[in-house]
Amino acid sequence: MGYQAVHRFARISARKVRPLADLVRGQFADDALNILRYQPHRGARMLEKVIRSALANAEDRRAPNLNALMIVDVRVDGGPMFKRLQPKARGMASIIKRRMSHIRVELE
Repeated sequence: MGYQAVHRFARISARKVRPLADLVRGQFADDALNILRYQPHRGARMLEKVIRSALANAEDRRAPNLNALMIVDVRVDGGPMFKRLQPKARGMASIIKRRMSHIRVELE
């Protein structure tokens, strides 16, 4: 039985969070939080919050042993984009894509 948490529409590119997700996949939840605490990336803070939320969901649903919960699945999928125009030389414009992502963590 899995306990999960999802942060949808996170204002960070999925490409920036995926290496951090690979770092904690398969770890115990407490160890993963310790690993992320010392990472300097902004995505580490977001991933840390989602793991804490999944632990809180497990506690709320009365998981038998919170210390033995492992991260079995971490998915960082791309979300929608804000598209903006930036003026360029000679009357042209280029598109700026402000990317979002969906961060999903499952404990078991």
